[in-house]
Parts: sequence; structure tokens; C-alpha cells
Amino acid sequence: MTSDTATNLPAAEEAPEGPPVWQQRLRRFGYTARVGADLRERLVPPFPQPGTRVWSLLGCGPALAARLARWSGWGGPLLVALVAGVLRFVRLGSPHAVIFDETYYPKDAWSLLQFGYEGTWAKDANNALVGHPSKVLLSSDPSYVVHPPLGKWMIAVGEWLFGMNPFGWRFTVALVGTVSVFLLCRIGRRLMRSTVLGCLAGLLMTVDGLHFVMSRTALLDLLVMFWVLAAFGCLLVDRDRTRAKLAAALPVDADGFTRPDATVATMRLGRRPWRLAAGLCLGLATASKWNGAFYLAAFAVMVLLWDVGARRVAGARRPYRTVLHRDLLPTFLATAVLGVLAYLATWTGWLVTRGGYYRDWASTPEGRAAGWTWVPDWLRSLIHYELQVFDFNTNLSQPHTYQSNPWSWLVQGRPVSYFYEAPATGHDGCTAAGGCAREVLALGTPLLWWAGCLALLYVLWRWVFRRDWRAGAIACGVAAGYLPWFHYQDRTIFLFYAVVFVPFVCLALAMAIGALVGPPGSDERRRTVGIVASAVLVLLIIWNFVYFYPIYTGLPISKDAWQHRMWFDSWI
Repeated sequence: MTSDTATNLPAAEEAPEGPPVWQQRLRRFGYTARVGADLRERLVPPFPQPGTRVWSLLGCGPALAARLARWSGWGGPLLVALVAGVLRFVRLGSPHAVIFDETYYPKDAWSLLQFGYEGTWAKDANNALVGHPSKVLLSSDPSYVVHPPLGKWMIAVGEWLFGMNPFGWRFTVALVGTVSVFLLCRIGRRLMRSTVLGCLAGLLMTVDGLHFVMSRTALLDLLVMFWVLAAFGCLLVDRDRTRAKLAAALPVDADGFTRPDATVATMRLGRRPWRLAAGLCLGLATASKWNGAFYLAAFAVMVLLWDVGARRVAGARRPYRTVLHRDLLPTFLATAVLGVLAYLATWTGWLVTRGGYYRDWASTPEGRAAGWTWVPDWLRSLIHYELQVFDFNTNLSQPHTYQSNPWSWLVQGRPVSYFYEAPATGHDGCTAAGGCAREVLALGTPLLWWAGCLALLYVLWRWVFRRDWRAGAIACGVAAGYLPWFHYQDRTIFLFYAVVFVPFVCLALAMAIGALVGPPGSDERRRTVGIVASAVLVLLIIWNFVYFYPIYTGLPISKDAWQHRMWFDSWI
């Protein structure tokens, strides 16, 4: 018996000399060895059967309660997404103005509809758009833009459907924000094998102020988040299906127990369409904004480690070597290569037209002198454009009032004001005697994020000392969206970049709340205390969102009410 297969035996079959020294030392930090279980369940933990107790308490008969319990896996996420959609679409066109960076992306999106590339707008175009939507102050002269086109094409869908107005250019982002809540519910359910915790994660994102504001503003970052979240969900499905394929191929002994087998553990895993779908989504995330590339790299490493774990549990004697031999190249093709192809495809509008910025650079004297003339002109022009954009993005250091250091993001130290007005009494819905304030502030729900900081510490502890792959996946999702920004301390960066890893913060908090409720088998008193404490925390987070709702949506409130919501000077 090899050492790899020995580690897969139940605790009762371990060698009599006891656990290794390193495990004994880690016990003081909460480390526990894995509980013995059938190998099939270790590869693919089953979903628990949905309970009917809640529905029975609501007066449903046994047959109806069983039917509702079966539907809860889809019905719960749909209900949470419905709530999220109502919140995001109500008064979506307000403020009826071009707010913050909407001065760039909606106009670029409209230009893409007209020319296939970004044209040049007149300086007074913003006022004309909201005052005279039919007046187009756009020329076909190419404009230098520093972000890929996919996110702007997505915004353009809403403009094509509803016109060049605030509702039109925010429509796609609000729709994507709503769908992302549904995805998170389903992803959380699959990750934690709990419909309740999955829906809780979706509910938390529903009432997160940062996700909410970004869902109602035509910026690119929420679109990156959507494709990253979709890729993560695809990878979870791929993980379950691949491990199920391994489990089905493993031998079963006379007692009905699945046993490891070195030959099965090193077999080819065949087609993996969900991994291809994940690679496509990661390429589209990068095609929305370049920080999606961080996730492409991080998730590629993560899934290879998942493959190592699966093959080790299945009985591979050298799982790392097996993964290098069997899985490395397919993973590279499914992520890096497919992602690059997807990225290039989003530049089709620029490629099939002739007026885009730098479109014909390769045919200029400068382009011909640069060499590499055997490369197609369109590709050399695109590479030159991308290099110029890379230089711009990495060296952007122009001071901005609302820029912030990533050290402060998790505690919401410096939110971004997208819109502010001070209407007088009797104007714009203001009824306060001393005048009003209207603001759209990109601020995460404070109690959610502060509790999320503790939840992330719990997730890290659970990953390191409990070897919980789910916690590791959540930590990877946060790290890929957060840690790279520390490399750009001198660059102008903003807190709203953190919206990309909001889903993983919500998953972390849902996992921590699940631990607070108590593991299966806990006594009634332990469960009661945990449920009450968890309910109080969730209700406080919801109340916190409701309290800040006026400054998320630009509703007119008295100046005193606005000042009361500025808990810290750095929020002003």
C-alpha cells in the first residue's frame, strides 16, 4: 500500500503510531483530521434531502410540502433574484443625469452601435444626452479608449432597446446584477450543499450597497464580476462531474465500499465542456476590463489543485505528476487559449471597420519600421494598441478626490460619490425646510463588510487548519480580485473595483453564519442560540441597507439626515 492510498483510509484503519507530528502541533489551532467516509462520498458529497418541516409548519399538507421542498433548489434562488431585480430596476433612470464614469462608457457603447468602434463626442455631449436625447453630438473621428469593448457592447444592448437615455444605458448592468444574484444562490448551494446557505449568500449580495449601486450605474466593473462569477459556477459543475466520473470508475468491494485504484486515478477524464465554458467566461471577463485576467490565472491554478486532490483521493501514487501529464495541457487550452480567442472575438467591430483608433497603424511608416511584418497587419495594429493601453493603465497616477488605497477597501474606508446635488425646498422632491441633499454613494453595506472581514478570517482558518477546499475556493476568489491592486500603490484606484469579489465575501459570510448556526448533530440549545444570533446579524445587515438606501439611489433627504449617514469624515 502506498502512502497516498493510506491517507484515504478511514481513521479507524490508520497506522497505530498515531497522526504525524505536524498534525499534532496544528491541533492547538483547531486542526482536525478528515472524518472517514466512503470514497464515493469524499469525491462527490451528496446533496442532503430537502426537509419539509418548514412547509408543514406553514400549514402545507405532506404532498404539497414534499413538492415545495423539491422545488426549493430553484424556487429559493428565483425568489431572491426577484427581490434583487425589483430593487435594482425601480427608478433605474434616476438620477436623470450622466453620473461619474458614465461620461465614458454609455457614449462609447452608442458609438459602437453606430460605427463599430469608439468615435469622438463633443465636449457638451453630456448635457445634450439628458436634455435632448435625439441630438447626437458624435463624429466618426476615432477616440482613444483604454478598456476592451465587450462591456460597452453589453451596455449598448440596453441603448439599442430603450434609447440613449439613463434607463437605456443602465438596463444591461441592472439585468446582469439581478442575474448574478441568482447565480450566486445556485453557486452557494452547490458549494456548501445547502439551499438555505446558498440563498443566504444571494440575499446578502442583494442588500450589499456596493453591488446595488454598481448594478444601477453604467460602469464596467459589475460586468467583470458577472463573468467571473459565471466562470466560478462552471468550474464547480466541472469539479462535481469530473469527480463523479472518477467515482463511477473506481472498484467496489464485497461490502459495497468504493476503493481507491491507481489505474483509474490516472485515467484520462475526457471532454470537460464546463471547463471550456469557464474559460470562455474568463476570456469575456478580461474583454470587459483587464483585471479579469487575474481571475483567469488564479482559477487555472485552483482547478489544477482540485484535480490533484481528486486524483489523490482516487488513489494516484503521484497525483502532481499525473495532473502535469493528464490535465495541465487541457486546462491551459481551456483557460488561456480559449480565453485569448474569446477576447479577440470581442474586437470584431474594430477589426472589420477601418476607422478605429490605431486600426491602420501597421501600414504607417512607424508600423512598418517596427518589424514583425510577417504578422498580419490587423494583429500588429491591435498588439500596438494594447501595449499603449497597458502603459496608460499601469502608469495612471493623476490624483482624484475619491481614490483610495486597497488597504481600506474591506472596511469601506473611502467610498466614491457618483452624484451629488443640494436641491432647495420645493425642487426635485425636496420637502425639508433647510434644503436637501441627493447623493449616489458607492458604499458597501458597512455591517455586511465588517462582518465579512471576520468571515474571511474564519474562511482562511478553515482552509488552513480544516483543509476545507470550499474555504480555499472562496479565498481564491477574494485574493484574485483584491491582492493584485496592492502592486499598484501609486496608481489611481478606487474602492468600487472591489465589486468584482463581492460574491466571494458574501459566500464567506454565509459559510461563517452556517458555522454559527451549528453543524449537523448539534443539540437543540446550541442550534437555537446559533439561529437567533444568525438571524439578528442578517436582520441588522438588511436594516443597514435600508438605512443607507437614500444615498444609494439619490433620493432627496434633509441635509441633517444626509449628515447622519456620513459615519466617517472619509465618506464625505
